[in-house]
Amino acid sequence: MKIVFAITFSLLTLFSSNTQAQTPAPTDAEVYLISPLDGETVTSPVIVKFGLRGMGVAPAGMDKANTGHHHLIIDHDLPALDKPIPMDSNHKHFGGGQTEASIALSPGKHTLQLIMGDKTHIPHTPPVISEKITITVK
Repeated sequence: MKIVFAITFSLLTLFSSNTQAQTPAPTDAEVYLISPLDGETVTSPVIVKFGLRGMGVAPAGMDKANTGHHHLIIDHDLPALDKPIPMDSNHKHFGGGQTEASIALSPGKHTLQLIMGDKTHIPHTPPVISEKITITVK
């Protein structure tokens, strides 16, 4: 019974983000894609390297000022900026503090964009978002 309560409490905490204050980000913070570059033709799996200036990287769950972790948005628009970033095939979470990833993508054009999330996967305020790039997978 204690396990069921703990799981229920954790889920309610995670999904009741409307009552959580957004984590502030430094106004000069910048997240960007190191590689691939906009317009580049690549092969799958694609090695995606993340860049960050003006703040640090910390794993999900760690409450440390001016830090967050990367989320890669693939072939999708930005999520709501006041709720946890979805976790699905279009929204990849790097809550371990990773700064690069190998992503399998089908042949064709794809868009990639980074957004930083706080300890609970909610975008910072102001949001720290990269430019959206387009790549072609051959």
